[in-house]
Amino acid sequence: MRYILLIAITGILFIACKKDKYTTVPQIEFKSIKPNAAYSNVPVNQQQIPVMTITVTDAEGDLGFKSQKDTSYIVVKNLLTGKIDSLILPDIQTSAVKNFKGDISVNLANFLGASNRPRPKTDTLYFEVYLKDFAKNKSNIIRTAAPVYYITP
Repeated sequence: MRYILLIAITGILFIACKKDKYTTVPQIEFKSIKPNAAYSNVPVNQQQIPVMTITVTDAEGDLGFKSQKDTSYIVVKNLLTGKIDSLILPDIQTSAVKNFKGDISVNLANFLGASNRPRPKTDTLYFEVYLKDFAKNKSNIIRTAAPVYYITP
C-alpha cells in the first residue's frame, strides 16, 4: 500500500511539475549556425554568410509583422563587439496560430565584426538573442551554443 501511494505521489508531482511548452511569453531555443565561418576580406555577396536558426514557441502566435498595425522584433547582440540591432520579423500571420512553434533563420551579415587585435586573426563570435511579440512580451535571452569564426587575414 505504501509503495502504491509513493508511486501515485511521484506521478502527480511529475505531471504537476511538467513545464508548459506554450506560454504567453515567447520561448526561444538555439538550433544551429551554418556555416560557422566568415571572412572579412571576401565581399558579402561572394561568400556564404552564417545563418542562425532558432526555434520559437508562443501560446498566442502573436509574432511577425502586420502592416499599419503591429510588429514584433528579434534582437541580436554580438558579444565580442557589443553591436546590437533588431530585425523586424516577416509577416507570418497565415501560419502564426495558437500554440505556435516554428523556426526563425537570421542572416548574421550585419552582426559580424572583429576585435582590435593585430592581423592575421580569427575571432570567435557568440551572440545573445531574444524577441518581442505584439504584446511586447520579451522572450528568454539565449546565447548561441556554437560560435562563428570571423577570419581576418
